[in-house]
Amino acid sequence: MNLTQLKSRRKFLGTLATTATLSSVAVPLMGQPIPTPNNPLLFKDADEWFKEVKGKHRVVYDAPEPHKGFPFIWSWAFYLTNNQTGTPDEDMTAVIVLRHNAIPFAMKNELWEKYKFGETFGITDNTTGAAAIRNPYYQPTDGDYPMPGIDGVERQIERGVMVCVCDLAITVYSSMMAQKMEMDPEKVKEEWVAGVLPHIQVVPSGVWALGRAQEHKCGYIYAGG
Repeated sequence: MNLTQLKSRRKFLGTLATTATLSSVAVPLMGQPIPTPNNPLLFKDADEWFKEVKGKHRVVYDAPEPHKGFPFIWSWAFYLTNNQTGTPDEDMTAVIVLRHNAIPFAMKNELWEKYKFGETFGITDNTTGAAAIRNPYYQPTDGDYPMPGIDGVERQIERGVMVCVCDLAITVYSSMMAQKMEMDPEKVKEEWVAGVLPHIQVVPSGVWALGRAQEHKCGYIYAGG
């Protein structure tokens, strides 16, 4: 086996390792109907939320994967470099759409610990090297980001960044987790939604939000990795 083949094999095995936990959760659910969202006001609230997009410069970051926190690094960079070229925070908006495997970033530390989000979604705590049992980017500590000075999600929201999370993904993954842990899917879903962090909007789906953001003149940037 040559060096190129060896590297390819290692990459393949690494991919299998990071997806194994999610696969073990998902397989028992295959063939079953997808649970439907249970919040009739969700669509109205989400459309109202998108009316807050403002300013001349608008962008939406599509974040379907954790990608080591880069969706938040790039939104911070968008504000930093626009400030450097004369645009104040009030004249721009970055929207971050957390969907698919990135949904834990919308949730409180208690849920990370209880449901082992780091292990389930393949998110490593950079300060320990182990699977994360806390949300590392909402209120980051030293070492969470690859370099100091990057605003956490809470601070970015204060500056005008808009963050939303996919309800469809929450519905599906909470149902998977409930089945794995032998819990009531409806109660787990309710707990996950109740555990969404302040000022993060639950939207019907991530792809719905990406469409709405572009209707509000946001340029699209893929931030999945």
